Amino acid sequence: MIFPSFVFFCLLAGLSPVSAAEQENPFPVLPGLENAVEFWKLVFTRYGANEVIFHDPQDPLKIHKVAQASEREDLGRLIKQETPGIAAAQGVEAGRLRIRAQRGVKERFVSGLVLSRRYLDQMQKIFREEDVPVDLTYLPLVESSFDITARSRVGALGMWQFMPATGKKFMRVGPLVDERRDPLESTRAAAKLLKQNYEVLGSWPLAITAYNHGREGMLRASAAAGSTDLAVIVKNYDSPTFGFASKNFYAEFLAAVEIAKKSEEHFPGLDFHPPLPLEEFTVERATTISTLLKRAGLSHAEFLAWNPALTAKVRDIPAGYRVKAPGEKIEALAAAYQKPAQPVAVAKAKPAAPAASALSWIFHRVVSGDTLWDIAKNYRVTVTAIQTANRLNNGHRLAIGQQLRIPKKA
Repeated sequence: MIFPSFVFFCLLAGLSPVSAAEQENPFPVLPGLENAVEFWKLVFTRYGANEVIFHDPQDPLKIHKVAQASEREDLGRLIKQETPGIAAAQGVEAGRLRIRAQRGVKERFVSGLVLSRRYLDQMQKIFREEDVPVDLTYLPLVESSFDITARSRVGALGMWQFMPATGKKFMRVGPLVDERRDPLESTRAAAKLLKQNYEVLGSWPLAITAYNHGREGMLRASAAAGSTDLAVIVKNYDSPTFGFASKNFYAEFLAAVEIAKKSEEHFPGLDFHPPLPLEEFTVERATTISTLLKRAGLSHAEFLAWNPALTAKVRDIPAGYRVKAPGEKIEALAAAYQKPAQPVAVAKAKPAAPAASALSWIFHRVVSGDTLWDIAKNYRVTVTAIQTANRLNNGHRLAIGQQLRIPKKA
């Protein structure tokens, strides 16, 4: 669905909403981006970390030279070193030569492919539930190579490389609990963010580029270029913030998807990680980890491996957190959680009220654009059930960040 705000933006800018053809094929190779896609396929499959590709940034497939260089070599220094020779070979002045250096990432890309199978099944299930194209689950091949511990120089973290400010709109982000490291929670967040991008921008090429450049940034770029065609924007929009990375983000994604779907052709005999199917339940009260694990007979190390959002310093699982573990382990944890708490030696202590079943509720944190109808549809419950569980009247307006209890269907 295209939001009225986007249609209004299109009318103001003299643009047309997304075409029917693009809706049928959400990720087209747009005319003008073909060479960029082919370039990234070479970067991902042919050239390794010790090879540097010197190429034209406006026409990436125009490769001037490929040179051997250790990973410690500075790319800026290499460009200065190689430019005179390349210019002489082409018979042009060095100052008139467009040249950029790109290191190959074949090893890292293969590592991401191998690791991806650990998570893809559940990631694609999450994207289907959000009604988002499942091919978008290959985006971490570009962002992080599916490394849940990946951290960028500017503070982006996890498989989906969320910055703190963006992550806080969808997840817990803090010093002790950071769900950007959790493959399931960060995937839920990415699905919601990409869906919101699409609803505002009206096409998947723009929505995907906005994952790198920002939604507002893409609205500005589209307005300045006078087009909703990403290829036109890439060609005509000139901004210091809209650099090579943003212009090529969609082409990188297309290349990654194509290679991932034909991985056996490009990298025969890969030994993929086996899937790690995790189940989960939501804790309604803060729960001491050591007590929970002692009752369940599980180690602290394996628990943190299944719940990487929790740091080793966390003592209590916060209320509303979804505990994750493989099938038989989740049953032990759920049973341990539902055991009555031991009496505490405090003067005049009152017995704790019996807790509701840990599996009775799912907690949903409200994000921009959420309505009770949409939330009820996503969780397959009625609006009335949500209103009753949260004591909401018919005129209640949801607030961003508000946490709702969703009755879990038996």
